[in-house]
Amino acid sequence: MKFTLSWLKEHLETDATIDEVVEAMTLAGLEVEEVENPAEKLADFTIGHVTHAEKHPDADKLTVCTVETKDGTKQIVCGAPNARAGIAVAYAGVGTYIPGLDFSLDKKPRKIRGVESFGMMCSTKELEMGEDHDGILELPPADYAVGQPIADAMGMNDPVIDFEVTPNRPDWLGVNSIARDLAAVGLGKHITPDIPKAKVSFDNPQKVRIESLEACPAFAARVVRGVKNGPSPKWLQDKLKAIGLRPISALVDITNYITYDRARPLHFYDRAKVSGDIIVRMGQDEEFAALDKESYTASAADCAICDESGILGLGGIVGGESSGCSDETTEIIIESAYFDPLTIRRSAKRLGVNSDAKYRFERGVDTGSLVDGVELATKLVLEICGGEASDIIVAGEIPADPPSIDFDPALNERLTGMKLSDDEMKSILERLGFGVKTGGTWDVTVPSFRRDATEGADLVEEIARVHGFHNLEAVSLPPVAGRREPTATLTQNRSRLARRALAQRGLSEAITWSFVLKDHAHAFDGGNAPLSLDNPISAELDYMRPSALIHLLLAGQRNADKGYPGAALFELGPVYHSPEPDGQRLSLAGMRRLETTRDWSGNVTPDAMTAKADALAALSAMGANVANLQTGKPTGSYWHPGRSGRLQMGPKNILADFGELHPATLKALGIEGRVAAFEIWPEAIPAPKKKSASKAKGALTLSDLMPVHKDFAFIVPEDTPAANIIKAAKGADKALITDVSLFDIYQGKGIEDGHKSLAIDVTLTPKDATLTDKDIEAVMDKIITQVAKAGGVLRG
Repeated sequence: MKFTLSWLKEHLETDATIDEVVEAMTLAGLEVEEVENPAEKLADFTIGHVTHAEKHPDADKLTVCTVETKDGTKQIVCGAPNARAGIAVAYAGVGTYIPGLDFSLDKKPRKIRGVESFGMMCSTKELEMGEDHDGILELPPADYAVGQPIADAMGMNDPVIDFEVTPNRPDWLGVNSIARDLAAVGLGKHITPDIPKAKVSFDNPQKVRIESLEACPAFAARVVRGVKNGPSPKWLQDKLKAIGLRPISALVDITNYITYDRARPLHFYDRAKVSGDIIVRMGQDEEFAALDKESYTASAADCAICDESGILGLGGIVGGESSGCSDETTEIIIESAYFDPLTIRRSAKRLGVNSDAKYRFERGVDTGSLVDGVELATKLVLEICGGEASDIIVAGEIPADPPSIDFDPALNERLTGMKLSDDEMKSILERLGFGVKTGGTWDVTVPSFRRDATEGADLVEEIARVHGFHNLEAVSLPPVAGRREPTATLTQNRSRLARRALAQRGLSEAITWSFVLKDHAHAFDGGNAPLSLDNPISAELDYMRPSALIHLLLAGQRNADKGYPGAALFELGPVYHSPEPDGQRLSLAGMRRLETTRDWSGNVTPDAMTAKADALAALSAMGANVANLQTGKPTGSYWHPGRSGRLQMGPKNILADFGELHPATLKALGIEGRVAAFEIWPEAIPAPKKKSASKAKGALTLSDLMPVHKDFAFIVPEDTPAANIIKAAKGADKALITDVSLFDIYQGKGIEDGHKSLAIDVTLTPKDATLTDKDIEAVMDKIITQVAKAGGVLRG
């Protein structure tokens, strides 16, 4: 919603500056998005007087002018046909930025066909004040002084305020109501004049029938004849232009003005183009050409305004060309109706129509403004276009005012803590337009433009809003006796630690949508459960995600498309597999694009093992015993079958999957290149065992004796995970064996086909005495025996 400061002051008597108005609006709950002052972009333009003009010596269409400016007497070469002596012009000095042309003049005088020019004389289009570019702006010099800012001279020093209107306050879509609220907070006095009733010169000849009272409960109409349509006056055009509307004609501009001034949409019909009665009914699959140059078909769900010959437009949304006003219009029908907000909303969404009228009617227009809207429109039509008016007829029944509210004044302090007197609260409500009868319980009359107020809590909100939330006293909550447990859960604490661990490994955290394209869900083994969205915010976000990797991959590809190919991202968030209560799981997912990083110490390329290291780092940070994890193969079809793995605690407790993603999956998402990724299920990590009451850590045990290293090479089937051999070796003697590591994998000569050799380094750490050869041999025999049970044969 946009309006100018001067427009506001037509309804609010105040000396407040634009900054004070914006601050008052913000404190009153009107969220200001932007303030634009046209004077700021015109600050460098001033009035100049052309005292002498002569033809350019080397160009027939150029004129050399002598101009008195704020910078002194300047010579300016101009190509406009109306450049001449004796006029006032808009002067731009050297180096000035020209908004309408989007460039800056040279900072030094420029020679044009051999003659120096010290600036520019501008047209209205170059100043973005109009569309005229055939000649420069010319003004009578007697009325404008040299050096006067052009913004002041042209009345352009009028800031435009743009603010967000909340859905429950449709009255804020009119400047009059904004002024009322600002007056209520003490910024000034609400001075909107009463609307005079027009003189009735003849009986209304137009009949209106409503056949669908649910869609249109009431329809007020008046005929004005003898009008003369044409351009609207300058004050009206300036108002509309300032808020971004294009003036069309006097009759159209009047309806637009009242829409923004009083939040009352109206429509004018050329009565000569209307056949018989006006009929308000539901559509009958009839097509019509609308005033927005589009064609629409009114269905049985749409409220249609018709005459005896057919449809004239969609009620409350858009009018039709067939009955639109033109310069030849001499007799009009003024429509001021109330349309059902839900009907308007459904029709506009289905047809894809957006208009100022629709925006207001779908939120709820003041039911008390039907007749006043006709009277205000009549006043402006008679003043601008002339003519005489009939009486007003109202078809249907204007909806009753909202019910009054029984209000306990003590509720205000109970809900807000604000201690206000009854007189203060009564005054606030009355300034907002409510009627108040005090007593034990107050009887508060709700105005027709405030149907959002339905109970006492709504009145408390209004009192607090106008009094000012910034005036609410800061009071600490009373302390709670006893010891308070930490509020964060185990999973939350673990997730925080995992996020830090991944960030330390160079991954950036992302927060993406929980919605994905259904085709993308299919690529990650989803898309089959009933998880489609009934009302998606986008056609590309129509399904609940089965994996957090989807948007991470898409984000990585977008980075690559913009020249940043090495994306490494992770996200913590929910994924969805079914609509059942257990169909949602917490996932910690990450990905790295397999792009080589060039470095003086050696190029580095991530691979599947990098993803495994990422997963292990996160699991370790979350408290998982990564040394005892088993490995396996992931079941998801989106993992590469030969370059992926699984980390698990037993066959059923899956902690993570990792590895490269399947090329077919990447192709389905439009991902170029290879990607390594991981998915961790934080909630699958077992909770730690409860500690004893003592908070002391266990004693650190270190051996003073030299550890012994022994190497083994075992031949195993090539599909045997190395982790199985390492685990078997560690379990041979848990007291002496402190570490087992894999240092070589060999396949080739001397190794049977389908097998491989795994070489491990076993560390033996004695505790009490140095190990003898006999002790060492005994442990080695145990290792060989245990590994044999896991399928390994000692290599000869």
